[in-house]
Amino acid sequence: MQETQPEIQAVLLLVRATINLHSDDAAARKDAVTALAKTTNASLVPVLANMLLKNPDGSFVEPDAQVRAEVDNTLAALKTHLARVDFAGKVFYGVSLGSVLLLAALGLAITFGLMGIINMAHGEMLMIGAYTTYVCQLVFRHYFPGAIDAYLLVALPAAFIVTACVGIVLERLVLRWLYGRPLETLLCTWGISLVLMQSVRSIFGAQNVEVANPAWMSGGVTVMGSLVLSYNRIVIIGFSLCVVLAVWLILNKTRLGLFVRAVTQNRRMADCVGVSTSKIDMMTFGLGCGIAGLGGVALSQLGNVGPDLGQGYIVDSFMVVVLGGVGQLAGTVIAAFGLGELNKFLEPATGAVLAKIMVLVLIIIFIQKRPQGLFALKGRSVE
Repeated sequence: MQETQPEIQAVLLLVRATINLHSDDAAARKDAVTALAKTTNASLVPVLANMLLKNPDGSFVEPDAQVRAEVDNTLAALKTHLARVDFAGKVFYGVSLGSVLLLAALGLAITFGLMGIINMAHGEMLMIGAYTTYVCQLVFRHYFPGAIDAYLLVALPAAFIVTACVGIVLERLVLRWLYGRPLETLLCTWGISLVLMQSVRSIFGAQNVEVANPAWMSGGVTVMGSLVLSYNRIVIIGFSLCVVLAVWLILNKTRLGLFVRAVTQNRRMADCVGVSTSKIDMMTFGLGCGIAGLGGVALSQLGNVGPDLGQGYIVDSFMVVVLGGVGQLAGTVIAAFGLGELNKFLEPATGAVLAKIMVLVLIIIFIQKRPQGLFALKGRSVE
């Protein structure tokens, strides 16, 4: 064979072997079946399986017994490989879904753990972050078309700042008066979410808008012969881990983090020693909303952006927070990736809707046995 490219060589060998399956020579058919054992093409399964069928008169489609035995071996090897590819694909897409849930729930875990606010408008922070990305894309297309692939690098800090400012305004004007009143907070934030969605509809319209992937996030890498790992999902997985690391550094290595941990564990004592709990509440709520904005940037790279974008993630975000343990960063990470994997493994067998119902039932059963979640919050305030 004169072809030197390995990819083209593999295609040519596959074509030649497929043609030889219909050869009159049994030895050629056997060699073709043996060669196909090294391929990863799922479309060959019905072709090979057809050779093991019987004709109406009772004879086999493939008359040679040795060829049929080789077909059995090739089918077994091909099905084993396809099962491994399917498993790897579920793991990858489960991690991808988990990274999105992590970005959506991370900010909620901080604000819910610190202030006990049931923020039903958290999903709209994701939506605002996604629309901020859309606006950055429009600006680059109009003023900097030659650098359009860099719009995402500007959208990240822009989305964080915009959503953090929106969160700070909401906390200062509304939420600060509702601390300790969870039912009123829930109803108020739900009303705020409706106002934010309608505001976005008035500005951008009710139709979804498209946010294109930069060139360096388009396409994917093929592994195991047929499994395509898209670059945008790989980048989002890495980005979510970087956000988790940044949040951990803020909470454990900065003065703000020290105050946040102090207020979370014992608000009254922190207030007594001079910590401005009101200011910490404001900054923490802004930080949580800013992280949600980063989650919106990630979501904009996976699909279209619309006013209802955040509604699909608010329930899942609360499930992640409750399962991981209120205010626990490690628990949030484990719960997000765990729920992502569980969803992806259940969906093929039960369907997307029933899979979510089953996950919710499992979480309810788990919380009944362990109300504090995977990791319990420590401190005198919880004793």
